[in-house]
Amino acid sequence: MSLKEVDAVEKPDIHQAEYAPNTTKDLEWANRDDVEDLDQKPGVLGYFLKKNPSPEFIADLATMNDTVLDPKEVARIERKIDWLIIPALSVCYIFYYVDKTTLSYAAIFNIKKGLNLGKSEYESIHTPRNWLSSLFYFGWLGWALPTNLLMQKFGLNQYLAFNIFLWGSLLMARRLSRNFTDLAILRTISGAFEATADPAFLLITSTWYTREQQPTRIGYWYCANGVGIALGGLLGFGIGDLLPYWKYEFLIVGALCCAWAIFMFIFIPDSPYQTHWFTRAERLIIVSRKRNDQNGPDNRHWDASQAIEAFVDIKTYLFFLFGFTANVPNGGTSNFGTLIIQGFGFNTLNTTLMQLPYGAIIVAFIVGALIVNNRMPPGNRTYLMVATNIPTVVGFALVAWAKSKGARLFGYWITGASNATFVVGLSLVSGNVGGQTKKAIASAAVFLGVAAGNIVGPFLFKDSEAPTYITGIVGCMVSRILEIVVILALRVVFSRANAKRDRDVAEGRVQYDDRVTGLQDISDWKNPAFRYVLVRLIDALQAELVPDLWFSEQHCCSIHDA
Repeated sequence: MSLKEVDAVEKPDIHQAEYAPNTTKDLEWANRDDVEDLDQKPGVLGYFLKKNPSPEFIADLATMNDTVLDPKEVARIERKIDWLIIPALSVCYIFYYVDKTTLSYAAIFNIKKGLNLGKSEYESIHTPRNWLSSLFYFGWLGWALPTNLLMQKFGLNQYLAFNIFLWGSLLMARRLSRNFTDLAILRTISGAFEATADPAFLLITSTWYTREQQPTRIGYWYCANGVGIALGGLLGFGIGDLLPYWKYEFLIVGALCCAWAIFMFIFIPDSPYQTHWFTRAERLIIVSRKRNDQNGPDNRHWDASQAIEAFVDIKTYLFFLFGFTANVPNGGTSNFGTLIIQGFGFNTLNTTLMQLPYGAIIVAFIVGALIVNNRMPPGNRTYLMVATNIPTVVGFALVAWAKSKGARLFGYWITGASNATFVVGLSLVSGNVGGQTKKAIASAAVFLGVAAGNIVGPFLFKDSEAPTYITGIVGCMVSRILEIVVILALRVVFSRANAKRDRDVAEGRVQYDDRVTGLQDISDWKNPAFRYVLVRLIDALQAELVPDLWFSEQHCCSIHDA
């Protein structure tokens, strides 16, 4: 079908359009084997470097983009993607969470006695001098930006699998710790390698799925967070009951983690450009169905102009603040959750079992948020984020001031609602930044905030206030309130950028061909066809009543749904 014929076809709604060739015969041209689809690099190092799509693949992609795709064919391919990618990321996330929280379970299985820690060293686990908990995130903080840049250079799945293997190896090595220093060093290094996890999961999702699909798919694998909490509780109970010694927690979880990393390296592809799980025509359809996203092809080239743009974009700093305010509470509860529950009067083994309802509630809130997000009118995603954060504020208030044990336990459980907020928030990052280099830096900004929040969180919990930890609980509540402020600030920024771009297009000051811009690696500021996923047009029109900020007047683009 020619471009003129495409233009003559009545276009479906942008949010419902699906594209693929109408018959199998139409795919014959795409399944040719006389060209290389990847820009191969020589040598052993070249095998591990990220491979850009070849000019021939880009040319055929342009042809596919000019073809109206069959929705049934696209749906069939997307089912294959779901079965390949989502289970893999879910298992990764389970190990990621369990790995981070092994110290919490070791704390209630007498790690103090096992390492012969003195009072001051033991307090490093349980007080504002909580270095053993926070050092993990110091390692994360130091490596967050470099690892995001390395993900742009190396095959994404191979790089992730390599890091997962290192998590497991370092976790097993902790069982050999002789003292506080050994454990602190290993935990710091572990934090550096685990800084890869969240941004890699996010980039993998944005590589395989459209912007419209990303919130749901992020939610699918993020549900494994709740499964990880529940599984961690079961492992803690089983290991503590059968092998009541903290070293076994590190050894068993670490070995399972290493085994999974090997599986990931062998079976999960790095990108749609290089996978034997799909035919060449299917790979072209996978990328072509994202044509309206305006994110351009994946590549490993560093773009200095995009890097500069990222550092002067207000969104980068709001993304950092979002990650920070969302994870000050996480830093506290992930390390002190078992101790808080134990303070309600439960014994050690029952404390681990009390994590099961907490994990189930997290999954329930995430699933509920995804259902609401898919059914509510466009333009309310940020309001959904606020709504899912409110139960967390209420929950921390109950833990801090409720009198009955039941009310305090219920309050602790519903603080898990914030996981739904973070799921939807991650989709704002993956869908609202254009350009590979800029996206890598924006992703790093979020997870630098995550690391900083997780460092600060444990320091709010004072040993002198055990088992109530009132300062820490109130601090977590305040951080959640500030997170709501940051979410609303993002909405305002996007809305005003939307208003300006829509005015420019309506008044004829901006013209573009989205079929060309969609094949280029350009940033959201420089791509006139890029549309942020956040708010609907009525919000943008209302934003015209608000004075423009310097960044939206000079640089920003428009927005559509959130």
